[in-house]
Amino acid sequence: MLSREELTYFKKELEEMKLQIESNFKSSSFEMNTLKDTQPKDEGDHASMERGHTIANTLMEKQAEKLEAIERSLKRIKNDSYGICDSCGEEIQVERLKVKVFADYCISCREVIEKETK
Repeated sequence: MLSREELTYFKKELEEMKLQIESNFKSSSFEMNTLKDTQPKDEGDHASMERGHTIANTLMEKQAEKLEAIERSLKRIKNDSYGICDSCGEEIQVERLKVKVFADYCISCREVIEKETK
């Protein structure tokens, strides 16, 4: 079981990550809205802008998924289930949480899930 100090550390890390992602969303939205008003001069500009929009959308989707995982982890801290694997119910190693603070699964269960999805 995680100590109070470890929980405090992970909560702080999660909250900082959440603030960073929310800040990224705001700046990305502003940039995309600014680019929307720009008229491409030729087909090359148009293709470049489309590619930029596609990349930005993909990055924002990944950030949204990460934000959801962070919010799940923050809720788990509140209800004293943070650091418990969603699959097997065992504790997730502290070393894993330090690498992926919003981990839902222990390493063994994550490996099984990844093999099943391939």
